[in-house]
Amino acid sequence: MYAVIEDGSRQYRVEEGQAITIDYREVKPGDTLELTKVLLIKSGETATIGQPVVAGAKVVAEVVELPKKKTFIQKYRRRKNSKRLKGHTQHYVRVQVRQILPG
Repeated sequence: MYAVIEDGSRQYRVEEGQAITIDYREVKPGDTLELTKVLLIKSGETATIGQPVVAGAKVVAEVVELPKKKTFIQKYRRRKNSKRLKGHTQHYVRVQVRQILPG
C-alpha cells in the first residue's frame, strides 16, 4: 500500500515505515503530523484517485529529527577585485510514516 501526498509545492510517494524530508514547521521530535493532502492511495490492485484530494484520507507521520542544510553562495569576478560570499541555512523536518488511513 502506498500513497501520493502533497506538501508545499512537492509531491511524495510514501509507504508505511518510510522516512521522508518535508518543509519546516514548528514541531518537536516525537510529535505526530497528519498530512491530509492525499492525492492517490493504492492498495493491491485497487487505486483511489482524488479530484483533487481523496476525501477523508490522511497519512499519519512521526517527527524523527529536524535536519538543516548549510549552503554557500560565492560570486567572483575575475580582474575586478570583486568577491562575495553569502551563506544560507535551510531547515527541514524528517518524518517517518506510521500509517496510511484511506477515506
